[in-house]
Amino acid sequence: MSGGAAASDDTAKRPGIDPRLYQIGALSGLLAYGLATLGLDVSPARAALLLAAALGAQFACTKIWRLPAFEPRSAIISGLSLGLLLRCGSPALAVLAAAAAVSSKFLLRWRGKHVFNPTNFAIVASILATREVWVSPAQWGNGAFFGFLLACAGGIVVQRAARADVTAAFLALYLALVLGRSLWLGEPLAIQLHRLQSGSLLLFAFFLISDPRTTPDARAGRVLFGALVAAGAAFVQFRLFRTNGPLWSLAALSPLVPAIDWLLPGPRHGWPRAIPLPPSVSKGARHETPLDSPGRLFPALRRGAPGAPVLRLLRGSGRRETL
Repeated sequence: MSGGAAASDDTAKRPGIDPRLYQIGALSGLLAYGLATLGLDVSPARAALLLAAALGAQFACTKIWRLPAFEPRSAIISGLSLGLLLRCGSPALAVLAAAAAVSSKFLLRWRGKHVFNPTNFAIVASILATREVWVSPAQWGNGAFFGFLLACAGGIVVQRAARADVTAAFLALYLALVLGRSLWLGEPLAIQLHRLQSGSLLLFAFFLISDPRTTPDARAGRVLFGALVAAGAAFVQFRLFRTNGPLWSLAALSPLVPAIDWLLPGPRHGWPRAIPLPPSVSKGARHETPLDSPGRLFPALRRGAPGAPVLRLLRGSGRRETL
């Protein structure tokens, strides 16, 4: 999955099941496990509300932006992720957070890519906007079994989405900084090892920072980005003395991704095709050409160019989902 290997770096060209289905399965299993076994401070009704609000926002944005297809999978991932991490006392705030997560994909974009991870953006924006939203890192406990379960489920997801490198870079440097700090201060390593056995940390590493639509295109860029987020998380945690350092660090450093892509260019990630909308909904849909569309990469696809009809025929039955 090197920056120069376009075929291996673009999951849309890989055969098999859409990687987002693995992520939906893993997140659903984790949420069910948390509700049934860990007694998470979120009710099944609140989790269902977040999921419904995310899907509703996705459908509304699809119609507002006049897109030719409705893509529910990304919205389901956002809804499940918010159910795992977001805590608030008001159902209205939960709905607003889900709407903010989905709408950020449409509103906050740069050259066809999302600027922020939708779930991370919704959590940070909600915390900044109100004092009634929080994330509880201790809700998952520090059990080795649950940490192992998260690591296995998350490992499947990042491997399928071709983003294991950014997860590995983040975890490697963050663990090195945390353990190095303990050694420098003379603390028992058991204290930091206990902190690192956090379900919230693994959720972040395997399901938030590894989002293919918000990470740099090239492998070198992703490794750099993962290291920067780890350094920022350690700074927030141990210098600013704030909880949820990884979430704050990712939100602050995500706007650097376009600069990293410019310095270290690589092939653009793209998901498989979306679900077509009914004709009554998709009528008059506006087709936007993403940066990595065949028309941009292959000039022969442009109108009037030699060979254009043949290449358009080979292009197949639809464009890839970009939102």
